Amino acid sequence: MPRAKPTARGLRVAVPNQETHISDFLTASGTFQDGDLLLNREGLRIVSQAQSASPGDGQITLADLETVKVIGKGSSGVVQLVRHKWTGQIFALKVIQMNIQETVRKQIVQELKINQSSLCPYVVICYDAFYNNGVISIVLEYMDGGSLQDVIKEVKVIPEPYLAVICKQVLQGLMYLHHQRHIIHRDIKPSNLLVNHKGEVKITDFGVSAVLASSMGQRDTFVGTYTYMSPERISGSIYGYESDIWSLGLTLLECAIGRFPYLPPGQEEGFLNFYELLETIVEDPPPFAPADQFSSEFCSLISACIQKEPKNRMSAADLLQHPFLQKYEGVDIDLATLIPTLSPGA
Repeated sequence: MPRAKPTARGLRVAVPNQETHISDFLTASGTFQDGDLLLNREGLRIVSQAQSASPGDGQITLADLETVKVIGKGSSGVVQLVRHKWTGQIFALKVIQMNIQETVRKQIVQELKINQSSLCPYVVICYDAFYNNGVISIVLEYMDGGSLQDVIKEVKVIPEPYLAVICKQVLQGLMYLHHQRHIIHRDIKPSNLLVNHKGEVKITDFGVSAVLASSMGQRDTFVGTYTYMSPERISGSIYGYESDIWSLGLTLLECAIGRFPYLPPGQEEGFLNFYELLETIVEDPPPFAPADQFSSEFCSLISACIQKEPKNRMSAADLLQHPFLQKYEGVDIDLATLIPTLSPGA
């Protein structure tokens, strides 16, 4: 391969000759490599510099990321699929516009930086976070299978064996957050449980939810999605790790029956009036898994999660020993085969 040569005006990158294929130079990110040098439309860089901009060392910059496409939109912002211009590595970039004080936004970014590079395989990695002109940008591990919400839309209902695989991985993620990081997630729901082509399930958004709550006060504001909130949170009471277990129970039940568990009486689809829904969650008996449709073990697990009294809910550690999960222990169940779009190599 031809080498770059110094000239009176500086470094000159050699142009491929007839015997050199363009593929020898062009990387996945559209960057030409010549020995220790990288060249793209952003300029010239030494390979070691680009390599130092690898995840986890705080060297990623927003300027080095280019948007491939938008992969998600929500009320708080968008999620983009982005590529590192120099290394070609793919990330998810969450861009959030928050209508809160600038000092609070900066505090959120600082705390997100502390939370970055999680060592838990059941939590989506946060590589870095930035604040600029009122916008918070978070560089995240890219999960190519989407979320459980996407899976439900595709397959309608998720069979029990797959629910056991999902449940076990989420519980292991909650064990890490609750017992090692001492963090309440506050926003467990299908769209915050991501999957990839390996069949891995990981919790996302734990940093955003936790930091928002600590920055803005636990009881004077709602953080997270109201419909998956536990009764004690909706009523403004003190809450703890048990609130995540309630949300997990609702999420698993939704995956099992193919719809949100709270619905108006006699209606097969559609939600209650928002305030009626919140009142129902607080005042009425909790939903349950129909015994004529599901195994006794699954019904028991849902009941162990969706208890009105927080003290009556099982902990993540105890749920990992539940008969429903033990039932499928050692059984080869590949979540990636559940739908074609999640199959390996897709």
